[in-house]
Amino acid sequence: MGSHGIKDRVAIVGMGCTRFAEHWDQGVDELLLAATTETFASAGVTKEQVDAYWLGTAQSGMSGLTLSKPLRLQGKPVSRVENFCATGSEALRQAAYAVASGAYDIAMAVGVEKVKDAGYQGLNAVPIPGDGTQRTLTAAAMFSMVAPAYAAKYGVAGTQVRTVLSRIASKNHANGARNPRAQFRKEMSVERLSAMPAVAGELSVFDCAGVADGSAAAIVVRAEDAHRYTDRPLFIKALSLVAGDGGGLTDPDYDYTTFPEVVASAADAYAQAGITSPRDELAMAEVHDCFTPTELVLMEDLGFAGRGTAWKEVLAGGYDLEGALPVNPDGGLKSFGHPVGASGLRMMFEAWLQLRGEAPAERRISTYGSRSLALIHNLGGYPGEMVSFVSIVGTERG
Repeated sequence: MGSHGIKDRVAIVGMGCTRFAEHWDQGVDELLLAATTETFASAGVTKEQVDAYWLGTAQSGMSGLTLSKPLRLQGKPVSRVENFCATGSEALRQAAYAVASGAYDIAMAVGVEKVKDAGYQGLNAVPIPGDGTQRTLTAAAMFSMVAPAYAAKYGVAGTQVRTVLSRIASKNHANGARNPRAQFRKEMSVERLSAMPAVAGELSVFDCAGVADGSAAAIVVRAEDAHRYTDRPLFIKALSLVAGDGGGLTDPDYDYTTFPEVVASAADAYAQAGITSPRDELAMAEVHDCFTPTELVLMEDLGFAGRGTAWKEVLAGGYDLEGALPVNPDGGLKSFGHPVGASGLRMMFEAWLQLRGEAPAERRISTYGSRSLALIHNLGGYPGEMVSFVSIVGTERG
């Protein structure tokens, strides 16, 4: 049985987000201060008025002190949380449920990750003792298996799939080129992307999200109190998190063309929000495009396209800014990179800008003004071994 949900009981009233980049001149403290300062100002509150804090970070700190020290918080509970690449979303989920429970009036969720000073190409995760059956492939290699599996299952030529993946990357780079907070701000043509050499399976470097530093934050309050802080709050309609059992790694029937955890979390979120036709009811979606094949499969797992048809929708431009359902209008992980603790809240920040009409005209979604709901999808892990978070927010309280 899924969650009963907290539909329209909690609202986001302030958000902030740093630029995602190789911040060689800034540490964790500076990134946290930048994101939280913008967020406090957005909601018109001080750090003393926030009752409790949730900090999401994978490896940039091991306790609430990571946040309380730079902010000089006095007498405040600060909970540090982590849940793979869905860490930022986990911080928001816990802050929202704390407010919904009545335990706190005002809570803050903060995500941060600083990974560019360590000399590694991504997070240097500490090996966890196991039973010897863990995967031995890189993340890029694991997700690269999605593309040939999809081509084989649905009878799509390999060259066509290559074009589809390049079209996804090109779309996201075009959006990111118009976003001053994105790390990579250069448009890339489909032809140029298709010609890139492979580095993992058939994936090129430009099929993979970059590595970046960054921070983002949100302040949540009870829905009935939202207009004390802003005249344009976002009301939380659904928050769904599903953790898989890792069985896909040993299941001979798992075919890499779907992520069951995403399907389950999406179904739960739609039930919480009362959505029956996501393609027609959502104004936009921010999805976890860690690799281009991931975004392709997500379009079907999230119900934006029928099985085996998303590739056609991609080529037709259905998920472009001007399309029927804009996806990753900020440029996605592809343009931002992926500071693990911050990505989920960065995605929410784009929904905050778009639904409130604050996104600049050159990258405003085509559905602005006609639809009022946004979906945010954030996953962690690998095909067959995943956690998935889906949230839905809207400008109107039902």
